[in-house]
Amino acid sequence: MEPVHFYDTTIEWQDSRRGALSSSVLESNIEVVTPPEFAGGISGKWSPEHLLVAAVNSCLMTTFLAIAENSKLEFIAFKSYANGKLEKVDGKFMISEITLSPTLVLPEGANMERAERILQKSEAACLISNSVKATIIFQPHIVAEETAGIL
Repeated sequence: MEPVHFYDTTIEWQDSRRGALSSSVLESNIEVVTPPEFAGGISGKWSPEHLLVAAVNSCLMTTFLAIAENSKLEFIAFKSYANGKLEKVDGKFMISEITLSPTLVLPEGANMERAERILQKSEAACLISNSVKATIIFQPHIVAEETAGIL
């Protein structure tokens, strides 16, 4: 992989507190709005705050998938919940914390400690987590296939 990459996006205002997010290299657009916590905000749509938390969460998954593949880790399922904390810090609003709670389901008899190390390595290597000011709280949960009814 080359050491430098660029990712372009364009946001175009549509109306009210709504815009269309696109990229020259992607097929679909995303409608982005001001969240309802702010004046004039709109509920039920993606906001920049959701996208930031989603970027960290999806980066965890894609990093995990690459490291798991390279490590030849067999797993049944991966699902991750993320929660971002928006608060005022030094007079400015910011996402100050993002809690990542991945659940990894392993086949019976799998090495849980090895899987935990691979998850931890994935969190540490996530380039989006490493690019944000927010504190990342990592709370992985690993279960064996026979107890996997939680996903």
